[in-house]
Amino acid sequence: MSGLLKTTMASERCLSRSQATNLLNAGLRCLSSTYTATNEPMLEFAKGSKETQELEKVMGQYKDPVDVPIVIGDEEIRTELVQRQVAPFDHKRTVATFYYATPEIIKKAIESSLKARVDWEKRPLQERCDIFLRAADLISKEHRMNVIASTMLGQAKNVFQAEIDAAAELVDFLRFDVQFAQRTTSYHPVSTEPNVTKNTMVYRGLEGFWAAVCPFNFTAIGGHLPMAPALMGNVSLWKPSDTAVLSNYTVFKIYREAGLPPGVINFVPADGPTYGDTITASPHLAGLNFTGSVATFQRLWKQIGQNLDTYSNFPRLIGECGGKNMHFVHPSADIESVANGTVRSAYEFNGQKCSACSRLYVPESVWPKLKERFLSILSDVKMGSPLDRENLVTAVIDAKAFARIKGYIEHAKSSPNLSILAGGKCDDSVGYFVEPTIVLTKDPKDKIMQEEIFGPVLTVYVYPDNQMMETVEVAKNTSPFALTAAVYVEDEAAKAQLVDAFRFNAGNFYINDKSTGSIVGQQPFGGSRRSGTNDKAGGPLYMAKFTSPQAIKETFVPLKNWSYPSLEK
Repeated sequence: MSGLLKTTMASERCLSRSQATNLLNAGLRCLSSTYTATNEPMLEFAKGSKETQELEKVMGQYKDPVDVPIVIGDEEIRTELVQRQVAPFDHKRTVATFYYATPEIIKKAIESSLKARVDWEKRPLQERCDIFLRAADLISKEHRMNVIASTMLGQAKNVFQAEIDAAAELVDFLRFDVQFAQRTTSYHPVSTEPNVTKNTMVYRGLEGFWAAVCPFNFTAIGGHLPMAPALMGNVSLWKPSDTAVLSNYTVFKIYREAGLPPGVINFVPADGPTYGDTITASPHLAGLNFTGSVATFQRLWKQIGQNLDTYSNFPRLIGECGGKNMHFVHPSADIESVANGTVRSAYEFNGQKCSACSRLYVPESVWPKLKERFLSILSDVKMGSPLDRENLVTAVIDAKAFARIKGYIEHAKSSPNLSILAGGKCDDSVGYFVEPTIVLTKDPKDKIMQEEIFGPVLTVYVYPDNQMMETVEVAKNTSPFALTAAVYVEDEAAKAQLVDAFRFNAGNFYINDKSTGSIVGQQPFGGSRRSGTNDKAGGPLYMAKFTSPQAIKETFVPLKNWSYPSLEK
C-alpha cells in the first residue's frame, strides 16, 4: 500500500521562464488532437472468475486496520484526535484509523496548496491531463481491486456496486474530464485582422484554493470532487467523509503515484464544522465543490455569504444535495419492468444513493399485479455482509443513519395512514442492517413522501386511474427536491404529457428506466431546487466552473492618432 505514494522527478519540475512567457503570449496551446474518452468496461465478478480470485487475494491484505494520516504536501501528520472507521456490516471491526486536522493544520494545508498552485497552474493542460489519465489507467488495472476492496469493507458495498462506483465510474470521471477539459478550452476568439491584432484566450485556474467536501456513498465522487478543479489548474483541500476515509485515501495515493505533485491536492480528514469554519474564514477560498446534505450545504453557503467582504474573489459554489426521487407509473406501463427497475433503484446500496427511488405512484388497475411481483422479488432478495456475493442488500453506513431510517419505519408502524407491506425489521447488534421495506400510504403528503430517508424504504401511493393528472400535480409539489425521476409508460400520448408535466421536477429524467444509474458522459448528473446547483458532473459544462479565462488582445500596428473621424469639423 505504501508504494502508491511514489512520484517521479519529471512530475515535480516547474515551468521555465521562457515556457511561462510562451504560455502568456500564445494562450493555452491548442491541442493538435483532442482526447476522446470511452466508458470503462465493467467486470462481472462471476463465481470463480479471474477478477473474483484477484479480489479475494487483495482482501487478505486488509486484515488489520489501515493507518490513514493527514497529508499536506509530502508531510504525513497525525494528531491526538484519533478516529476509527468501522465496517458497517460488522461495527466491531475497525478498517482504518485516521486523525482529525485542527484549525491550525487546515490553515497549513491551505498555505501548502497556495504554494503548489504557482507552478501547477502554469503547467500546460496536456501535462495535467497526462497525470490524471495515468491515474485512470492505474485504477483500471494495477489498483482496481484495492479501490473495490476498500469500498466494500469501509462502505459496505457489495462487489458489483463497488465495481460500478470505485472502479468504472471513477475511471470514467478521470477520462471524460480530460476530454471535456480539452474541449472546454478549445475556444479561441476571432481575430478579424490578423496582421493588425491578435486575440487569444488563456484558461487560468482560479486564484486561491478549492475546498472539496466529499460524501460516503460514492468513492468515485470522493475522488472526483478534488480532482476536477486540479485538472483545470487549481489546488484542492480534500475532506473525505469519516465513513469513506479508507477508499478515499486509496485513491489519493493513486493520484500521487500517477505523478500529482505534492500540495496540489492535500488530504485533510477533519471534523465537519471545524473544516467548514476554517475554509470559509480564509480570504483565499476560490470555490466549494460539495456533495452531502442540504443542511450542511446551506450552512457553508451562509458562512461564505457572511464572509464575502473578506475574500479576494467571489467563491464559486457547486453543490449536490440529494433527492426524494419518484417512479410514476401509467396504466400502460410494462409491469415487469416497473417491478425490476424499482427494486434495483430503491434497494441497491441500501437506498443510499441520492438518486434512489423513494416514492412510487401506481394506478389502481396496475397495483394488484405490481404488488404481487414486488413481494415475490423481495422474498428472493438476500441481506447480509457485502463479502457474501449473494447479498443485494447490506448494512447502512453508520449508527446515525440506522437510527434515522429506523425512525421513519417506526413512524410507518404507528401512523393510521401508513402500513408496511414488506420488510420493516432493523437490527444493529452486529452491523447496521435495515430490511428492504415497502410502505403503503393513504396520504400522498405524509412526511415519508416528502423527506429524504437515504435508506432502503420505498413508499407507494395508489391513485385512481381517472385521476392521473391530479396525482401528477401532487407528485410535482410534494418534495422540495428535483434530482431524478422516472415515468413508466407505453402510451405515446401519455408519455408526451408526463414528460412535459415533470419538466422541472428532475435534473435527470428517465423514461421506462429506473431513476438510478447515470453514467459519466451519457447522463451528466445533477438536480435543482434543494437537490443542488445542477452543474452536471460527468458532462462538458462542469469543467468550465474551474476556469478563470483571460482574454488577451495584442496590437501590431502602433496607434498614430488619438482622435476619431467623427470628431472632425
